[in-house]
Amino acid sequence: MKKLSMLLVASALAIPVTAMAQSEPKSAVLMEKGKDGGSIIEAIQLQAKVKSIDMKSRTVILVGPHGNELVFHAGDDVRNLEQVKVGDLVTTTYTQALALELRKVANDGIRQRVDKQKTTRAKQGDKPGIMVEKTIEVVADVVAINRKAQTVTLRGVRRTLELYVKDIAMLDTIKVGDQVEGVYAEATAITVTPAKK
Repeated sequence: MKKLSMLLVASALAIPVTAMAQSEPKSAVLMEKGKDGGSIIEAIQLQAKVKSIDMKSRTVILVGPHGNELVFHAGDDVRNLEQVKVGDLVTTTYTQALALELRKVANDGIRQRVDKQKTTRAKQGDKPGIMVEKTIEVVADVVAINRKAQTVTLRGVRRTLELYVKDIAMLDTIKVGDQVEGVYAEATAITVTPAKK
């Protein structure tokens, strides 16, 4: 579970980026199966060029590969806006991951949920950029197992979910009443690349 954050970063970097030209949206999916669980990671990348910047209102107009425009207000927390120039390429990468371990944990009857968020901003003087990582770690109760449909139903602190289990052998390691661990994570990274000269 601890390597999930590294997997998010790695999957974000795995999507090819054309640094000097806009490209169509790209996506990648990584699936990994382990002895007691598995993970699914999906990343989507979008690019747009800077069409105009109004420093006084801190408004940036971005143009996508099909000419669609997006008006973006850069709040005061956005560092180094003065580094952005017309023609620069803005790349947004969104990554989400679910790692589910159908591994029994100490069954004390207490369901748990821990939310964490980490934000990393560009250094002073660099091109603007930000990465926001959010993770939710849960200990959930197994309330139902359907071997025919290959599903397990888990009750967490806030809701109950029915999840498909690709490897039916994983269902043999748990029973109704057990508690299992899971981690959901998402990350969004925004980078600015200088225009080609």
